[in-house]
Amino acid sequence: QLQVVESGGGLVQPGGSLRLSCAASGFTLDYYDIGWFRQAPGKEREGVSCISRNGGTRYYPDSVKGRFTISRDNAKNTVYLQMNSLKPDDTAVYYCAAMSSRPGFSCSAQEYEYNTWGQGTQVTVDS
Repeated sequence: QLQVVESGGGLVQPGGSLRLSCAASGFTLDYYDIGWFRQAPGKEREGVSCISRNGGTRYYPDSVKGRFTISRDNAKNTVYLQMNSLKPDDTAVYYCAAMSSRPGFSCSAQEYEYNTWGQGTQVTVDS
C-alpha cells in the first residue's frame, strides 16, 4: 500500500523554524514528484512547494518564497520542507502528496494532480 507520512509539525514562535518530513512507504520516491500543501482553518488548501523526482525543479508561491526550502533524499525515501522566518499566517495543517513523475513536465502545485496523500501535520506559529 502506497503511503506518505508527515512529521515535524508543532508550535513555534514567530520568526522560528521547523523542518517537516514526508516519508514514503510501500513505494520508492525515485519516480514521484512530491508536493507540500497546507490548509488553514476556514481556507482552501493551497500548494506551498513541490519538487520533481530528481530535485531539478522546485516551486514556491510568493507567500513562502525565500523562507521555505524543499529538498529530497531519495536514499532515505524522504522529502523535507525547511520552513524559516515563520509567521502566524503560516499556521495550518501541512500535507505532503505524491504523484507519478511525467517526463518533460515540471512538478505541479495543483492538488488534483496528486493521488497519494498523507494525514497532515499541524504547524502553529504563535507567541
